[in-house]
Amino acid sequence: MEPLRVAVVGVGHLGKAHARVYASLPGVRLAAVVDPVRERAEEAARAHGAEVVTDLRALAGRVDAASVVVPTVAHEAVARDLLGLGIPCLVEKPLAKTLEEADRLVDLARRAGVPLQVGHVERFNPAVTALQGRIGAPRFAECHRLSPFKFRATDVDVVMDLMIHDIDILLHLVRAPVKRVEAVGIPVMSERIDIANARLLFEGGCVANVTASRVSDKAMRKIRLFAPDAYASVDTMAGHAVIYRKPADLARRLAEAMRDPSVAAERDPAALMARFIDVEEARGDGVEPLRRELESFVACVRERREPVVTGEHGRQAMAVAEAVVAAIRAQT
Repeated sequence: MEPLRVAVVGVGHLGKAHARVYASLPGVRLAAVVDPVRERAEEAARAHGAEVVTDLRALAGRVDAASVVVPTVAHEAVARDLLGLGIPCLVEKPLAKTLEEADRLVDLARRAGVPLQVGHVERFNPAVTALQGRIGAPRFAECHRLSPFKFRATDVDVVMDLMIHDIDILLHLVRAPVKRVEAVGIPVMSERIDIANARLLFEGGCVANVTASRVSDKAMRKIRLFAPDAYASVDTMAGHAVIYRKPADLARRLAEAMRDPSVAAERDPAALMARFIDVEEARGDGVEPLRRELESFVACVRERREPVVTGEHGRQAMAVAEAVVAAIRAQT
């Protein structure tokens, strides 16, 4: 089988990671890198044996797929040119700067019959994938995504930069539209919103409280989910999830505990809880989520199938994020 030829457009901080992973994937060749900063493009090309390309049109016939890792403001222009050439694209999140731009990309990919994937990398985090089939639709969720200020990605506010990850996860798990949004937020280090909290009410009744900050003194990425059949505690930074489930024989366990003197003497809360609640832990295998994401993209290009995170999914997450920003602005 011929190697799949891939280009990375934009080799800044995240683009370099895309180039590194593609160059390490079996059956894949990083064929080209594109960046307006010539020195940056040459550095990435030398590191991975790729070619520097200055004109997107020159990629036609020379690559089979591309990652678009440029600033958000340029997503639509770059992805539009690539899709127009029939090149499948993975566009980093958010899909575009505006919903109108996102709609144009989704429509173009659909008409061209070309895969369009959006870089919501947390969908490939083992702590998130562990929930699949193990927990029902959540009734309540609480998300905290906090990060120190990194002096990049300030072309968008924290809602589009960080909160949109949790919005996408929630839309994927709840599988219902958001019908009401309440939100507050403020700028701190930049001219855009740097810290935000949103309360999302989904059709069907699920309520989610979502906080994002890029001005925290430490990083945190945690999600708590309450479903009718289970409670899940998810740490996407550690790639670890714990699921607590009410057992069918809880009444029997409680009755036995009433007759067991060791229960009253137990001083370890975790050990005591384990007597009555079934606990299931899921840990990652050490493979970074970005690698899983790019492996999935490569597979969907080879098989010409729909990506795990489609353009429509990216558009839906953007729509909720825009509603959050609008609710914040309505407060000021």
